[in-house]
Amino acid sequence: MSGFDANAVYAVPVLPPDPSSTTSRQSGNLSLSATRKLLNEFLMEFRVGGVFVYRDRLRANVLLKQYILEVDLRHVGLFNEELGHAIQERPGEVMPLFEKAATDCARQILNPRARNRDPQPRQPSPGLGDPDHANDTDIPLDFPNLQVTIQTGMNMMSLRKLTSDSITKLIRTPGIIIQTSTLTSRATRLHLQCRSCRSTRIVVPAFGLGGLGGGGRGGDQGLPRTCDTPPPEGQKKECPLDPYQIIHDKCTFVDSQTMKLQEAPDMVPVGELPRHLIIFGDRYLTSTAVPGSRVIATGIYSTFNVGRNKTSSGAVAIRQPYLRLLHLELDTSLTTSRGTFGSRFSPQEEEEFTHLARSENFYERFAQSVAPSIYGTVDIKKAIACLLFGGSKKILPDGMRLRGDINVLLLGDPGTAKSQLLKFVEKVAPIAVYTSGKGSSAAGLTASVQRDPISREFYLEGGAMVLADGGVVCIDEFDKMRDEDRVAIHEAMEQQTISIAKAGITTVLNSRASVLAAANPVFGRYDEGRSAGENIDFQTTILSRFDMIFIVKDTHDETRDRAIAKHVLNLHMNQVKAHENDDNVTGEIDIDKMKRFIAYCKTKCAPRLTPEAATSLSSHFVSLRQQVKEVEQDNEERSSIPITIRQLEAIIRISESLAKMTLSTTVQGHHVDEAIRLFKMSTMDAVSASGAEGLSRGAVNEEVQKIESEVRRRLPIGWSTSYQALVKEFVQDQGYSQHSLDRTLYVLEKREVIRFSNQKKVVHRSGV
Repeated sequence: MSGFDANAVYAVPVLPPDPSSTTSRQSGNLSLSATRKLLNEFLMEFRVGGVFVYRDRLRANVLLKQYILEVDLRHVGLFNEELGHAIQERPGEVMPLFEKAATDCARQILNPRARNRDPQPRQPSPGLGDPDHANDTDIPLDFPNLQVTIQTGMNMMSLRKLTSDSITKLIRTPGIIIQTSTLTSRATRLHLQCRSCRSTRIVVPAFGLGGLGGGGRGGDQGLPRTCDTPPPEGQKKECPLDPYQIIHDKCTFVDSQTMKLQEAPDMVPVGELPRHLIIFGDRYLTSTAVPGSRVIATGIYSTFNVGRNKTSSGAVAIRQPYLRLLHLELDTSLTTSRGTFGSRFSPQEEEEFTHLARSENFYERFAQSVAPSIYGTVDIKKAIACLLFGGSKKILPDGMRLRGDINVLLLGDPGTAKSQLLKFVEKVAPIAVYTSGKGSSAAGLTASVQRDPISREFYLEGGAMVLADGGVVCIDEFDKMRDEDRVAIHEAMEQQTISIAKAGITTVLNSRASVLAAANPVFGRYDEGRSAGENIDFQTTILSRFDMIFIVKDTHDETRDRAIAKHVLNLHMNQVKAHENDDNVTGEIDIDKMKRFIAYCKTKCAPRLTPEAATSLSSHFVSLRQQVKEVEQDNEERSSIPITIRQLEAIIRISESLAKMTLSTTVQGHHVDEAIRLFKMSTMDAVSASGAEGLSRGAVNEEVQKIESEVRRRLPIGWSTSYQALVKEFVQDQGYSQHSLDRTLYVLEKREVIRFSNQKKVVHRSGV
């Protein structure tokens, strides 16, 4: 057999068999012959309504030369409960019979004349003039054994719950493929020839992972040591020890591949390393998943002997588990939810979500439900809501892709709850990976090339951007990353791919993820006197890839400080109440409902621009560019935060996400207006943030120079004056701004021209 080979050892009996038991091999309460007969009946006779499901599917697949049959385990259970239980408990025994039964049924279906005859394929004679079977020569009766895959609705078991009790049983487990080996050919029938007497022998090797990376893995039993062919009459036969050699041209091979399955990041408990499981697939189950794919694997939980190497002792009794694949479900929707992997939405849920999206002030309610324990920052919460939904991905006729994911940068003072917002997004996004910039390297964010310690082959292992494919990557401490590491995510943020060319591996991985980054300014706190570029210290190349850039300042305002203090104290006393000014907001949305609603919107809705919205966007973009030009002329330098065509696309994406939030199929004018407002409150605010008190940065610098020369003239070395006297003279009498005076004194103190004393109330002139 090609897939489930004979002589495969799945369990070794420890106790001697009971002599009183029957001599025939049993599969539970069913004998093997009865099991095979039941399987034949199931394939030929099971029907849903008036349709013979598997008979029709079998015929269609074989005529298309696809020798595979997918069987639903629930159908087997409906047909014969004992048979369905046998497949779950003893798949190693039943599955070879299932494949043999499927092959026999396919031959019977395609060639009815062979029914009740020899089941072996018989080549029809082309010269027979039988009118009923004129096309028999076109029927592929020489096809290989069919592969049967089992689709189940069993409860999923995480890798942490797989114990020794699960060995040899059918299991279903979710995870992410992080490594795939190259495709290899595994021999299922060996054609051996004796070197001495030239006699041939066919051997079916025992199944194991031995051919895929090293000795001692499972079925590495070796070839027969002696030639057992009887000698010719009257001649003496002298065959040496180990006489057989393999004639490769006459052997039978099947494709096989090993993959490594890792727990999804959101399933790993805090403080634990993610667990791995080797998956072995053959024939049609190879090359079905790439690194980064989220899958549900169904298969036989088996073990193999690792062999002696650096990491293992090679003890015979200690075996490593692996999964022999019977079915692989790919999550193509990219809307995976923790605990509801690949789940569909019930009609009741769809009706509830539609009603929710159409409810009054839903946009405001959803924004308030983003991190409700954090006071204020309403626009940032609205931007994060847009990021969670994302815009519409587009594929142009020439194959060019336009991303729909929104990237947001939060830049601001410490203590403004940036990291808490990131943590909340990690919890509420259907797929999310949280990482810190300081501890993340370029390879950890994109992909690394590893070497398998057993087979010595290079393989790719996906990083955070690959694992978050279809979700959100939250990068904290973005400013602490090294420049060379930050450059690695340029391609991932705009083209949404990661190109790898290392160790002879040249490939492209998908990373269709939004980026939510949090960073501190260069000086720890935001310095009003410096330009946005001097505060941010990021290259223009990375800033242009962010759709919205928020500068979060910790301003000193007594009313706001009182409100924040009251909110924080209520939190600690567990007395959270709605804010007084939020009368129109009625209740928060539950996190689980938010997660399911985001997944539903991403699956069902992809809004498009209307001509009116496109015209409005065009005129707004031109006015924004004009505004930036004026700011650059005032400051006499190019803006470090560019406003390019990427920013026009950003406004389009924000508009689409606002429409998607309300399940609208088109982008209306009010969506565009809100997108423009959000963009102005974020990126455009950051562009013009270099001025203060209504003055441009050029005017501020001019005032600073005048005040500095006046202070040096008025205050000789060694003299002192009060701070209030300086304020009265420069701000009240001469009309300079308070900001310019504070900025001047700050610069002079740094240059050690002056020093403060008495809690900055007295200014001393100390140096030149």
